[in-house]
Amino acid sequence: MGDHKMLFSKSILDFIMAVVLSSTLGIGVAFSAGLVFLYQGSITLLAQWIAPFLTNTVIMEMTCVGSVVMIGLGLNIIGITKLRVMNYVPAIFVPIILCRLI
Repeated sequence: MGDHKMLFSKSILDFIMAVVLSSTLGIGVAFSAGLVFLYQGSITLLAQWIAPFLTNTVIMEMTCVGSVVMIGLGLNIIGITKLRVMNYVPAIFVPIILCRLI
């Protein structure tokens, strides 16, 4: 959408938490801040590249898949199941392909 307020707010919160945590946990937190910057920056660049493929329908379907993955994670946390939730995370991107084909 071109509105970067959310991204800037998140980066400010991450910076404040890095300062707080590095004061108690040491310099390792400061080193990890660089990796967090690369990780979140790559997500931002990927989001700009993939934006033309994300229609409202695709976003709704991706939200549904993500919700099912979160339900599986919740079931693992309370001990009902032993699903390997991270194996299902790539399924979040399947609606992009399916909505293009259908």
